[in-house]
Amino acid sequence: MLIKKYTEAREHRKVRQRYTLKGTAERPRMSVFRSAKHIYVQIIDDESGTTLASASTVEPSLRNLEGDKTAAAVAVGKLAAERALANGLTKLVFDRNGFRYTGRIAAVSKVAHELGLLSKDGYQSGASAGETQE
Repeated sequence: MLIKKYTEAREHRKVRQRYTLKGTAERPRMSVFRSAKHIYVQIIDDESGTTLASASTVEPSLRNLEGDKTAAAVAVGKLAAERALANGLTKLVFDRNGFRYTGRIAAVSKVAHELGLLSKDGYQSGASAGETQE
């Protein structure tokens, strides 16, 4: 019963967040999904409905990573960001997909910030003028 409530609440946060968060051709959406074992990152252009780049721990190159799940999330985030840069993308919008911004989700975002794909104003663009997000 608790799992159902958590999943429903996450889905509700996801839908609520998606009202203000749209990926365009100039600034695609970097969507992150995490399960108990794996993490998946997709870079999506919502206007055309296509996935421009993706990475996950299911891929053979990342399957046998040493370390904890956060270290795997950093490696997946770095690989997805490098693939985005290889496709000529310079700016992204981060979509945490209804998950809390902590742990593995924050690790993926931090890597994209370090590589210059996410900017502070892009991170805050979904917030209203009175709110601050950190």
